[in-house]
Amino acid sequence: MGFTLPAGADELYRKIPERVWTPAYSADGDLRDGADVAEFTSLLKLEGWPTGMRVIVRRERPHPGAQLRLDDPDGYRLTAFATNTPVGQLPDLELRHRLRARCEDRIRCAKDTGLAALPFKSFNSNRIWCQIVALACDILAWAQMLALGDHPARRWEPKTIRHRLLNIPAVLVRHARRTTIRYKQDHPWASLLTHAISSLHALAAP
Repeated sequence: MGFTLPAGADELYRKIPERVWTPAYSADGDLRDGADVAEFTSLLKLEGWPTGMRVIVRRERPHPGAQLRLDDPDGYRLTAFATNTPVGQLPDLELRHRLRARCEDRIRCAKDTGLAALPFKSFNSNRIWCQIVALACDILAWAQMLALGDHPARRWEPKTIRHRLLNIPAVLVRHARRTTIRYKQDHPWASLLTHAISSLHALAAP
């Protein structure tokens, strides 16, 4: 589970010798560039927590453009989590936690896509609704990955996608037996949407 470090986390950080930090892993099991993990359990007062609870901290250089906080020591962003797993390499435990956090992100996105409320009284109808929500989540995730490339919109939440891209005003234009969608050109996100559509068309082209 996530753990919030107490005030003065930068002082705790400086009590950890450099040799203690261990390189973190990426989702593929490779070394994660610019990220390390260490255990802070002995530096914290964990009264009231279950016996055997451990606190593991990841330090990582923020991605380009990210704003550092005042308490970020030496240019590192600190992220902590608590676990009661007694054994295992710290990088493995941290990777397991991070992958679980991604699952929770997808659950949150599913709730924003319709899973938060089941609209029918019938169990079977709600079961079909859940399948539709899962399909919508898959389509949205694949569309963001394939159409948006390295743009930050690739990580936008469903609510942001709906507000910025799916709600762009448009009109249907019929000409020469063809139907075309024309988006409002002065909309701030119109160019991003048309670029995304063009990217998908390029992938579908023979």
